[in-house]
Amino acid sequence: TGFVSSECLGNFLRIMLSAEYFQDKYLSFSVMDQSGTAWELDEAMASQCGYTVTSSNWNTVEFHASALSCHSHLEKEMFTVTIQIKAAHTPDMKNATTHLKSASCSYGPWSPRELVCESHYMEVSVRREVPQTAKGFIQEETENWTPGSQETKAEDASVWQIVFHQPEEKRVLLVSDAWSAGYGLNITDTRVLLRVPYTTAQIQQVEDQGITFTAVRSGTFYKQQWMILMVNTAVACPVDGVNYANKTIIWTVPKYIQYLSAGATSFKDVLIEAGVNLQKLSAKEMASRKYKLLNDLNTITMMIPIGAEGGYYKTSVSSGQHGAKYTINLFLELQWEDNRCGLTKHTIIKEIETPFEQVKLAITNNSDLSSRVVNVTVGNFLPDVELVNLTIEGTTFAVHEAVQHGYLTHEIRYVNRSKAYIITVPFDAPTIKKEYLSPDLRSYTLNVTLVFRINPTSETFTVPVTTVSAVKDAVLPSARGFCDGRNFYLIIAHGNADQHWLPFISDWHLTPAAVQKYNYVLRDNSTHLTISIPFLSSHVNYEDFNTSGIKASLHLNLRDGITLAHRRNVSVSCIFSPSELIQCLPNGTVVITTVKLVGIADLDTSLLVLRDRRCKPSLVTEKTATFRFNVNTCGTSRKFNSTTITYENDVLYFRPGNDTPVYQQKFVCWYAVKQTLDVLYESKKNPPPSIKPGFGSLVLSLKLFKEKSYSEFHQESEYPVVKYLREALYFEAELLYPKDARLELNLDDCWATNSQSQDSLPRWPILVNGCENSEDSYRTVFHKVNYSLRVKFPQHLKRFEVSMFTFVQGKTLLQE
Repeated sequence: TGFVSSECLGNFLRIMLSAEYFQDKYLSFSVMDQSGTAWELDEAMASQCGYTVTSSNWNTVEFHASALSCHSHLEKEMFTVTIQIKAAHTPDMKNATTHLKSASCSYGPWSPRELVCESHYMEVSVRREVPQTAKGFIQEETENWTPGSQETKAEDASVWQIVFHQPEEKRVLLVSDAWSAGYGLNITDTRVLLRVPYTTAQIQQVEDQGITFTAVRSGTFYKQQWMILMVNTAVACPVDGVNYANKTIIWTVPKYIQYLSAGATSFKDVLIEAGVNLQKLSAKEMASRKYKLLNDLNTITMMIPIGAEGGYYKTSVSSGQHGAKYTINLFLELQWEDNRCGLTKHTIIKEIETPFEQVKLAITNNSDLSSRVVNVTVGNFLPDVELVNLTIEGTTFAVHEAVQHGYLTHEIRYVNRSKAYIITVPFDAPTIKKEYLSPDLRSYTLNVTLVFRINPTSETFTVPVTTVSAVKDAVLPSARGFCDGRNFYLIIAHGNADQHWLPFISDWHLTPAAVQKYNYVLRDNSTHLTISIPFLSSHVNYEDFNTSGIKASLHLNLRDGITLAHRRNVSVSCIFSPSELIQCLPNGTVVITTVKLVGIADLDTSLLVLRDRRCKPSLVTEKTATFRFNVNTCGTSRKFNSTTITYENDVLYFRPGNDTPVYQQKFVCWYAVKQTLDVLYESKKNPPPSIKPGFGSLVLSLKLFKEKSYSEFHQESEYPVVKYLREALYFEAELLYPKDARLELNLDDCWATNSQSQDSLPRWPILVNGCENSEDSYRTVFHKVNYSLRVKFPQHLKRFEVSMFTFVQGKTLLQE
């Protein structure tokens, strides 16, 4: 098929699978024998029979077969191999597609002895000597020596044997035992073959000229007509000999291996050739790739620049770091002649992989400010890398799942087969961190960890990506403040930069729990932050105090919710009436409250006294002190005139050891001695009341209370509140500002909707023109509002009770 191709390379057949077609598929290989039986390959059988399956060069799969492999069909200097390839999308190989590939290659001429070093096995084949038969000799029937994968005749197995020479002993194995031990054996008309996987028991480690070899020293006995003959089937393959210097691979192999030519005294070079990927290269081709082949007295050295043509890089991970290794499959063929074994051809196939080298990735911020999209490119990667997951705020999502959170990924491929990934996220995605930088500038920070997988090893590594984009789109909050006779009010309209800012007074954070402790009011919704603080409060600054009034100010600062850096200062300053600080009661009791001015920082309010220093405050806070005394005590003086009695006293502060006060505040009470009022009374018909339209700023609130006593309302954190049909809902509407006793709050229309939008449909009227809805099955009930500690102006409140209901259409319940 077009998905499978083949190539003949000397005594090897290479079959290549299309990377594009077989990518991401599970593969199974079988070899067909001459009877048409398929023998499925595993690692052990492949090494025993002369097959190699490799995955290299970014998922390119190759199948190699030796000319003398178990299932090769030899005929007229040609060998034919037929393989069956199954490909499936699941490891259980269900619904697999089958591809059959047969290829033939010529081989020979053979050298008397040929040695092959493959990645998983060693192979030695020796010419089979045939002595001349005497004339008239009657030849016995030729006995077969078939591969171990087929049946071996019992009478033959007792004749054929292999002797392994080890330092301590000799080990003799019959053919059947050798095959069971993992060795591969074959015989043709002209050759005897032994194949030794690197995992077999008789393997030895030997050293020659400082290079370590994996070796087997053996003799193979076979029966030829009326004789038993023996051939030397020793084989050795280099294990190391690879060094790295100046970004160059240096591979050294001894020319003459004493282990293979024991007893030889003279050696002669016949031919030295080298190449890559089983292909021999000419001197010109090697020079163009900057390869070097050095033929010294006793060694052959190949020098390959790391990254040179013929090899390839593959992605690797070390200690979690992304990097790469360069891999090249070198091919060296040595032919020599000695006075012991004659001509020997030694073919060494050596896959060399360089040490790990970290590769830095480029993270490029290409964010489009006009489109308000974060755009980041991460790369470049080799083709064996695949983006599989994104970790966002500690949660890992597959690539397709991340789309639901606004994260789109796109793979781009380049001409050199490398790739990069583009990640795009809208600026307004919840996981994009927004931070205020300056009066008109905000930053948008992307913080995501990309998880990559390396194919086919399935190793993973992560790449943290953090980018910051500065955009001139900051809208700061705006504020206005005002006061009534007893309270400060601050109303802050939110911008787009203060979603995570926190309100502070000095270093005191205004949390809902904190303001409740001081009986303050704090309301925050999506558009406005409203703060109400009494005039007499520990968090108010008192700047001046005279007969015309008390100058006081409230300073609020908004801070970053993470760094607590100061972002915006807001303040309001008002003049309050001094009468707020003194009460002259009819029974002669005077209640005086004095305040600590900002100009006297070291004043301790607990040490304030009246003229009689024994009179101390009955109530002390950080910034106020309250005295309660009778006009006839505490050094109070009095003056008389024709109509009034005037009582005076001073609040004083003395520093320790000093009799001169550093603070003095005079207080006066007037009481009428005698008073006559002339009242002119005239009966007139009262004119009908009228209301004139006007314009102004009103601050209103609507609360849902927990019970009919209207003592506790539901906080914002308690919503949504669960109620059942016909259960009572207690509402309170309040005019918060202005605090004018002449004003009265009247409700005109009130309705309920099926969603949070007041303009949505369907809707149901609860109040119509200030009255209950006459069409309601359970009519709205109004509750009277009385004066209390919380309610100073009952006319500013309206309370009503509604029975819980739901929206239906016909008999169908409507849901949002």
